[in-house]
Amino acid sequence: MQKFDEMYAQLPADGAAQLQQHLRQAQTPGVRDHYRTYADWLARQPQEIMRSRREEAEMIFRKVGITFAVYGDKDEDGDGTERLIPFDLIPRIIPAAEWRRMEKGLVQRVTALNRFIHDVYHDQEIVKAGLVPLEQVTGNAQFRPEMVGVDVPNAIYSHIAGIDIVRAPNAQGEGEYYVLEDNLRVPSGVSYMLEDRKMMMRLFPDLFSAYQVAPVMHYPDLLLETLRASAPSTTDDPTVVVLTPGMYNSAYFEHAFLAQQMGVELVEGQDLFVRDGFVYMRTTRGPRRVDVIYRRVDDDFLDPLAFRPQSTLGCAGLLGAYRAGNVTLCNAIGTGVADDKSIYPYVPGMIEFYLGEKPILSNVPTYLCRKPEDLKYVLANLKDLVVKEVHGAGGYGMLVGPAATQAEIEQFRQALQARPDGYIAQPTLSLSSCPTFVEQGIAPRHIDLRPFVLSGKEVQMVPGGLTRVALKEGSLVVNSSQGGGTKDTWILEI
Repeated sequence: MQKFDEMYAQLPADGAAQLQQHLRQAQTPGVRDHYRTYADWLARQPQEIMRSRREEAEMIFRKVGITFAVYGDKDEDGDGTERLIPFDLIPRIIPAAEWRRMEKGLVQRVTALNRFIHDVYHDQEIVKAGLVPLEQVTGNAQFRPEMVGVDVPNAIYSHIAGIDIVRAPNAQGEGEYYVLEDNLRVPSGVSYMLEDRKMMMRLFPDLFSAYQVAPVMHYPDLLLETLRASAPSTTDDPTVVVLTPGMYNSAYFEHAFLAQQMGVELVEGQDLFVRDGFVYMRTTRGPRRVDVIYRRVDDDFLDPLAFRPQSTLGCAGLLGAYRAGNVTLCNAIGTGVADDKSIYPYVPGMIEFYLGEKPILSNVPTYLCRKPEDLKYVLANLKDLVVKEVHGAGGYGMLVGPAATQAEIEQFRQALQARPDGYIAQPTLSLSSCPTFVEQGIAPRHIDLRPFVLSGKEVQMVPGGLTRVALKEGSLVVNSSQGGGTKDTWILEI
C-alpha cells in the first residue's frame, strides 16, 4: 500500500521508526518545500527540550481544565474518568493553494447539504428525481416528521458543520484530499483547535515569525456573527445562548469555553421556559427572552413534550416555539438526516443536483450494505475493508479489517447478515502521516482534519481546523475516545 507523508516526499526506509536522525538532513530533497524551515528548526531542538515543552503543555491544559469525559470508563476507584486529549508539539502545515481548493470544496459541500435538508422537509425534489431513495430519507432514524413544512431562517439547517477530511495517495502516489464524514448535528472539537494554537504560540513564539500562519483565534467572533444572523426576523438585537446538557457531558469544557469567548450565557434546560410561544431564560433580573439557541443537546432530549418524555436536558414546549418561528435552534432539529453514513454516498450527486457543479472534494468509495450486490462484495472482503455503523460515531461500532482478529471479523459478518441496512463499508485508505513526538521520539502517525464551516448570511470558516492524530503506531483511528491526540494546523498565507 502506498504511503503519503505530510513532511517527507518520501519517508525514510525505516519510516515506522524514529525520524530524528533524518531530521538532521532537513535540507535534503526528502523534505517538502513548505516544511523545510520547520524541519530545519526541529533538527536543532534537543529531545529533552521538546519533552519539557510537552510536559509544560500538559500541565497548562490540566490546570485550565481542557479535558473530555470518556463514557463507560472508570478509574481505579470506580469513578468516571476525565482525560486530557494528548497534544502533539509538531504542527501540520498546509500550503495556501491547497487550503484555497479545500475551502472552495467545503463551501460547495455544505451549501448542497443545507439545500438537501431543506428539500427533504419540503418538496423532496431529489427523491422525485430518483437520486435518493425515499426510504433512505423517511426511514432514517434522524428524520424528524415534526420538521416537515417548517421554514427556518435563511433556509439554513446546519449553521455549524465539522467536515472530516483525510488525505491518501492516489494512483500516482500524490496526496489527495477526501471527505470521510459530514458532521452536521452538534460537531465538537473547535475549542481544541483554538487551545492548540494558543499553546503553540506560547511554547514556540519564534516559529510564528518564521512562518506566516493564518490566524484562527477569531473563530468565536465568526460563530457569534453566524448565530446572530440566524435570529428570527422579529428582533434587531438577538439574545444568543449556548445550551449544554451539563457539566457531566464529555464536551462540557467546549460548551463553557465557547459561551465565554462569545460573551453569551451558558444555560441548561432548567434555565429555560416557554411562555406564550416564546422562549425565556431565568436571570437574577427576571425572565429574558431568548432568540437563538446554539444547542449542544441531541434532538431526542430537546423537548420532553415532543421527543423523550423523561428528558431533563431540554425545555418543555421548545419545539412549538421553534415551529412558530419565535426562536432559532442552531443546528436545526432534524439536521442529522444529512449526516447519516448511509446518506454520505449521495452527497456528490446532491452537489450536481442542487448547484449544477462537479464536486471539488471527492468522497471515499463506499459500499451500501443494504444493496445485495454491495453486501455480497463486503462479506467476501471483510479483511480488507473498513465497516461502519450508519449511526456510529467516535470510532465506535467500526471494523478495521486489516487490523481485526478473525473473531472480530466473524462477529461483524453476523451483524451484517442480520441487519445489512445498518452498515456501510469502505476501502482501507492509507491515511497520510505526519511526524509526531511520541514516547520513543519522533515517528510518523496517521492524521485527519476537521475544518469547521459556518453558514449564516454567507458560508465562511477560519483557515484551518482540528488535526487529529492516531498516537498508536499503525492505527488509523484518530478519535480522542480511542486514544487519539491533536495537533495545531497551520495554513500558510503565502
